[in-house]
Amino acid sequence: MTIESAIPEHLRRARTRHIRVPSDYAPPYPSYSARFQPAVSQVVMAYFGAQWRGDQPVDTVPEGIAASGHWDRATYVDERGYQTLLNVAYWDDIAAFDTWFANHGKAWTSPDRPHDGVGYFTEVLRPTVDRYETLFSAADRLEGIGVLAPELSGEIQEHAYWGGARDRIPLSQDNEMAPAGRSAVEVDGPVRRIRPADNVCVIRSGQDWTQTEADERRMYLEDVEPVLRAGMDFLRDDGLPIGCFFNRYVRVLDDAGTPADKSYGLSWWSSLAALERWAESHPTHVAIFGAAMKYLSTLGPAARLKLYHEVSVASADQQLFEYLNCHDSTGMLRTAR
Repeated sequence: MTIESAIPEHLRRARTRHIRVPSDYAPPYPSYSARFQPAVSQVVMAYFGAQWRGDQPVDTVPEGIAASGHWDRATYVDERGYQTLLNVAYWDDIAAFDTWFANHGKAWTSPDRPHDGVGYFTEVLRPTVDRYETLFSAADRLEGIGVLAPELSGEIQEHAYWGGARDRIPLSQDNEMAPAGRSAVEVDGPVRRIRPADNVCVIRSGQDWTQTEADERRMYLEDVEPVLRAGMDFLRDDGLPIGCFFNRYVRVLDDAGTPADKSYGLSWWSSLAALERWAESHPTHVAIFGAAMKYLSTLGPAARLKLYHEVSVASADQQLFEYLNCHDSTGMLRTAR
């Protein structure tokens, strides 16, 4: 079978920064990337959260979001014990997003909301297509921005080695994507906005054990998931000194609002390099990697666990952060004191 590059033909250019593997590198197992049409030059990844304490029921959804390009929901408890509902939406049409946001999305963090003990936050990325990459372990279970892609690649070369994520991002062909500047907070009444730094890195890395059965399900839930959770908790509670601005380990909800057999970590980093350092050498990720490799080597091709991620490196003008009545450890508020 022919192995192809994760970078589509229309985004390739002369490399001044070389990939980490030789040209004849053959990955040990197949993985795939989402393929968008050349006419798509920019996408939107938007996160709309609500946080509260105690038993107060909150089941809010931004108006009209269900009619967006793709939408999913998740829940988690944050580092201060706040229950959080996260609505995540994706667009591959910037004009459609801008229209929806002007008509509906801005209201999510409007200062006109009642002060009822609930905090709301909006976090938006608008990366150009040369600033993100996707990776899927299977061609039949897409998540995130990949759902909007009309097709997948064939089996790609740039994976299963440290640094593969960087090599899959088209901009990395001739740009280091180094961080620049520092985040700052701007206060507008009850709303706090973050003026972001350049080249902030975001990763959504997910697990889908819907199709696992019996021994495989037990192995994932007892041997792998607790190690993953420990690593996610470390990033949430202690990640700031190593460059992780914040981390959320969430459980995906189905259409009825019931927890599905899916989860993902969503973390924001000072740079792709900081994420790479944690992945390659930090004990928490070494443990995650070891547990996952033991699991996959035991099951081999019979494994039915599905894995995916999307990594973006956004310029300062491609980011938006707004927080209404949120505690000071929420999202990017942690970085701007």
